[in-house]
Formats: sequence, C-alpha cells, structure tokens
Amino acid sequence: MSGYSLSEISEWICADKKLFGTVNEIVTDSRKITPGCLFIALEGEFFDGHRFIAEALEKGAAAAVAHKKGEEPAEKTLYVGNTERALRALARLHRIKIDPVAIGVTGSVGKTTTREMIAAVVRQKYHTLTTKENLNNNIGMPQTLLELTPAHQAAVIEMGMTALGEIEELATTLLPQIGVITNIGVSHMERLGSQQNIRRAKLEIVQGLREGAPLLLNGDDPLLWGYENPDLKVIFYGIENKDCQITAKDLVVLMGSTTFTICYQGEKYAAHIPCMGRHNVLNALAAFGVGVCLGMEPKEAAAALEKYQVTGWRQKITPFHGFTVVEDCYNAGPESMKAALTTLAGMPCTGRRIAVLADMLELGHLSQQAHQMIGQLAGQTHLDAVYAYGEMAKLIVEEAKNAGVPDAVWFSQKQALTDHVLSQVQKGDILWVKGSHGMALETLVEAIYQQA
Repeated sequence: MSGYSLSEISEWICADKKLFGTVNEIVTDSRKITPGCLFIALEGEFFDGHRFIAEALEKGAAAAVAHKKGEEPAEKTLYVGNTERALRALARLHRIKIDPVAIGVTGSVGKTTTREMIAAVVRQKYHTLTTKENLNNNIGMPQTLLELTPAHQAAVIEMGMTALGEIEELATTLLPQIGVITNIGVSHMERLGSQQNIRRAKLEIVQGLREGAPLLLNGDDPLLWGYENPDLKVIFYGIENKDCQITAKDLVVLMGSTTFTICYQGEKYAAHIPCMGRHNVLNALAAFGVGVCLGMEPKEAAAALEKYQVTGWRQKITPFHGFTVVEDCYNAGPESMKAALTTLAGMPCTGRRIAVLADMLELGHLSQQAHQMIGQLAGQTHLDAVYAYGEMAKLIVEEAKNAGVPDAVWFSQKQALTDHVLSQVQKGDILWVKGSHGMALETLVEAIYQQA
C-alpha cells in the first residue's frame, strides 16, 4: 500500500484529527520501520506496539496510529478506538481501490492446500496475490491485502478463526467474489464447544459475499450438504456424494501424486495432482470449481491443477537413505489424521508402513474419542507400526495395539521417540510423520535427516 495521503487515511480510520503528507507503506512491526511509513501500534496478549511508537517516529515513520495515549509525540499520532479495526479498515479500502477478483477460503481442514490449488488454477488467467504461510487471522489477512498492487488481478485469501464473529470480520474486509468452505471439522472444539458452532463460524463468510456470488461447499460433509442461501449461487463438490454439481471418480493414488476424473455438467476431464489422497482430490475439486466460476474452460481448469506445489510441512515426500519420509506435521486434527493413515495404507511400499504420530490439540471434550479412533483406524488400515508421543497419543497406541497393529509403542518424550524411529527404520519403509503444530514434530524429521 503506497501513495495514500494521511488526510484520507485519517478519515478512513475515524481518527481524532487529520494529518497531512503521504505514506509509502503500512507497518505493524516496529523492527521493520522504513522512512515515510505509517506505523500501526497493535496490542496483543504478549505484545504492545504502543511501546514502540516514539522509536518508530524517530526512525522516520511519517505517523503512527494508536488507541491509547502515552509519551509518543501526539502531533504525529492518529488516535482511534481500536488499532486492529483501523488496520482492517485500511485493508478493506485498499482492496476496494485495487479491485482484484477475490476468492475467500475457509474451513476446518485443508484451507492452505485448497488455497494453493486455487491459486495454481487462477494464475493461469490472472496475476494473483496469495496468502503467505499461515497469515490468515485478523492481523495477517489485512496485512496480506495491503500487499496488493495495481498489477494484481486476483487475490486468493485464506481465512482462519478461533471464535465466532472472526470470519465475518475477515469476510467483510475481503469482500470476496467467490467463497469456499472446505469442511466442518472439530478443530477449535475446545473454544467453540460444538460442530454446529464451528459451522456457524465458517458460514460467516457469506456476510462478505455479494448477491449472486458463488459459494463452493464440500458436499461430502453432512454439515455442509444441503445448505441453502437464495442470495448466493451455492455449488457443491464431492466424491462420495454423486448429487454434487462437481464430482470425481477413478481415483488412483501413486507415490507422491493422484490421478482422477472430474465429472462436471455431463462431461469428464482428466486431472492429476502432485499430492496423495482422496482428501486432496476434494481440495482439487474446489479449485476446479473456482476456475470454471471465473470463466475458464473446464479442461483448462482441470489441467491447471497439475501446477500445484506442495508447501511447508504438508505431505512433502522425501526419499532418504533407502526409505521414504512423508513430512506432514504442519498440523493435525481427526479429519486430516484419518486421511493421512488411509493414504499411507494405500501407498506402494516394499518395506513397512510406519505412522509416527503426536497429539492432536484443541479438541476439547472430543479429544479422548478422537485419539482412540485414530488408533483403531491404524489397525483397520493394517499399518505395520505406530510410534507416538504426547499425553493423548498414548490412547492412539493403546487402541492400535488392541486393533492388531504388530508394533505400537508410546513415548513420553519426543527425543525418546526420535531415538526409537532412528533405531527401527529400514530400507523400503515409509515414515508418515504427523501431529499438531504445537507438538513440533518437524524437529524429529530434521533429526532423522541429520542422524539416519
């Protein structure tokens, strides 16, 4: 965001006064101050940008935005009711001025993968801005929108939440032309209490959609199937539910990829994605749907799915010293854990299929049941071994043993788990590593590469 006058910014954010001059950038991190920028002092649980206003102005910031007064130079500070709201207001107005085609993506599981698949499709038609990493909350999403330039023709934006009302705030900031909800899972059950509340939270995306806008929903999810909104064009996609407008069949999971056929409006289109599993085919169907909603030929949208690239610690496959590591430890919930074990069971393998797991966090009263279910699934899918650590992961191992997994071992410490994996892994094995982000299983993966 550059070239805005302080006078118009003062009006947009309902500041206590009007300042003059121009700003070339919006900054919320005092360590990244540049001459001529506008510093917005955000306040969170563990930080308070108001402490750094004077320092930011000394470094050359043109002005600052604050919601409480301190010892900063008042003549260069715009005071507002809430700086976070001010940030969203600036992001919204900037988005309106640039006016890209905006696609909003939310859901319990698969948001980031779906976002990146959509971006791969949309880039075939438009110069596209995409959410970076996990900047999908009430601060990260507005910051992303402020990166829009006149060259951007589209924006694919991920929206996350931890409470009711947050998606509505993000959606009314983004004002998407197309909305996508991947599923209604049990992530954040600890905070929201029920899946119905999670559904309510995700469906807040409709508050930002204009009349007649497409809303793509996972029709295999019983909490989304059948949703009606006369003001929107609701489109369902699915694999099991053949009543959806967009479906898939003939799935073939290979090492590192999946081929399938998309069925749409009576026609069939061959598709290939460089990742594995039915859950990723669902993500791909959402991306295909966005493509056709944007006017792409269905064949073109299907072919573009191949452009998707695996990001972060999400199902990255690494052959190493004769065995294979599937790095899938960015996050985990019951839905994604189930998808991981099912996919692992179907992978071609000359050795053993080994699940290396850790706790799934923030599941509230469903935590015990969810971890037990994963252990049972390990037996049902005939995995050769389950190694796990974390207090709740003990339940995975107990149920896995009961379900017939021949080698199931629990560890109270991650280092002990790491040592055991290193001592057991053999040529031909596949290690699928998965746990919640807070369990930090990426350190185990790094240790494998360093010590195996």
